[in-house]
Amino acid sequence: MRAINRTYAPIEAMLDELARCGVEHAVACPGSRNAPILLSLAAESRIRTWSVLDERSAGFLALGIAKTSGRPVVLTCTSGTAAANFLPAIAEARESRVPLIVLTADRPPELREVGAGQSIDQVKLYGSAAKWFVEVGNLEPGRESAVHHRALACRAWATAAGGRPGVVHLNLPLREPLAPVEEELDAETWQGRADGQPWVTLDEYPPSLVDPPDLAEELAQVGRGAIVCGAGGGEVRTSAAWVARLLGWPLLAEPTSGARCGDHDRSQVIAHYDALLRAPAWAAAHRPELVLRIGDTPTSKSLRTLLSETRQVLVDPYAGWHEPTRAAERVLVADPDALCREVGATLQRMPPPNRDWLDSWLGADALVPPALTAQPDPFEPKVYAALAEALPDDALVWVSSSMPIRDVETFFPSTKKPIHFLSNRGANGIDGVVSSALGAAAASDGHAYLLIGELALLHDVGALLAARRLGLELTIVCVNNGGGGIFDFLPVAEHADAEAYERLVATPSGIDLGQLAHGIGLRHVLGATPEELRAAIAEPGLVEVRTDRALSVERHRELFKRVARELEARVP
Repeated sequence: MRAINRTYAPIEAMLDELARCGVEHAVACPGSRNAPILLSLAAESRIRTWSVLDERSAGFLALGIAKTSGRPVVLTCTSGTAAANFLPAIAEARESRVPLIVLTADRPPELREVGAGQSIDQVKLYGSAAKWFVEVGNLEPGRESAVHHRALACRAWATAAGGRPGVVHLNLPLREPLAPVEEELDAETWQGRADGQPWVTLDEYPPSLVDPPDLAEELAQVGRGAIVCGAGGGEVRTSAAWVARLLGWPLLAEPTSGARCGDHDRSQVIAHYDALLRAPAWAAAHRPELVLRIGDTPTSKSLRTLLSETRQVLVDPYAGWHEPTRAAERVLVADPDALCREVGATLQRMPPPNRDWLDSWLGADALVPPALTAQPDPFEPKVYAALAEALPDDALVWVSSSMPIRDVETFFPSTKKPIHFLSNRGANGIDGVVSSALGAAAASDGHAYLLIGELALLHDVGALLAARRLGLELTIVCVNNGGGGIFDFLPVAEHADAEAYERLVATPSGIDLGQLAHGIGLRHVLGATPEELRAAIAEPGLVEVRTDRALSVERHRELFKRVARELEARVP
């Protein structure tokens, strides 16, 4: 490292340690107070730095990179309200267990609370959303400072990535010189370990809290059970499918779990559980005796209702208590994949199960695709379902909150094509969705797909400008239904004053997305049918699907009623 001066040397030492630990990406916003961080990042070849003008967008881009790569990402900005604009992304990262290392530049103590520009109280700025906060301090240059900053960086990495992943906030009160003006410092004083290893490494050997044979025996005694896979369960699709087959249980796979799509055994997968569980008589007749739940609770309201009435064993590697139903009688702190493999090893020595229970679920699941196909175009669920054929292998698909994630969960079919779904379902906001998808593109091959509604797109339209600056590509499928379509499904739409509801709740924008795309230099295509969609997504750009909000509600409800009639005819 160079050890330019007393301001730069500690930052260079921290970044050197973060790179040794495994940081590969940083997202940086411009500024003067954080210039030493920016220029030190520019000089650190092991960390790829993405420059984003808007702090809110930058926060979500960093979140998208971290969620896609699974590694902590550095996020940095200047002092003042710039740091406050990171909060939405930090809140989402906290709720969805995404590791971020936030480096906020700050005024030194002597310039705080005295009216200095770009100065706010940044101490514990993010409150409980940050897993760990450190006021880094100002030490005199020397070996003590070097060791302090190196060890601090290693702890920041380990804290962000370890246990329940989350956000580490390091607040750096930077004094002059902020410019890279050379000072007489001994560079050797600031060096790290000669072997290239981090200054501090952390090895965790958690005790096993589960006896897999006992768990296997418990599960095997239940004939009418189910496995529910949600996001955040890790790479568990193969082992969970194996356990489901050995038990003869349906595997209810939420798209972001990774278990719905891929070349693993999907013979037990139920993709359309949300539609099935909306049929009251059928749902009552198919209430499991026990559910083995892996990962977060899926979005589906009908599934959550079922879970609230059912015994559950929850596998949670982070002990995060992600259990809103309060019905789980056991929470197993264990790696889900390792646990499923060990449970499967015991189950395979037992007699094969009766398939009647499973066949009933599979037969019901098969009723939904024909009912969907029968709906006229354009219809949002048909748009999303058509992507199963249109997307390439290993496509990375970011799904917006609100209606897109619900329609994808309900209607996207199980397919052998490996498709990787991601979504911000921690805090469930529509802010920063485009930026998050850009982060996913940055962490992969520079391209990603985004499924989004027009309000969420407009909420983060500045990210489309960032995409051009960063050389990243998105293929955006935007359903434009003239407002917040999800609200039309809620009681407020029926009981509120119509004019007030439309103006203040549904909030149609009236913006022509084609003109918007043209102004940004983005390819724009209109699509209405599955065939048009398949052709349109072949290249990056904005694919707009225009639908009618009221008609969409009507068609959703008609489809669910049709499926319910067919299901309930099967109930004895």
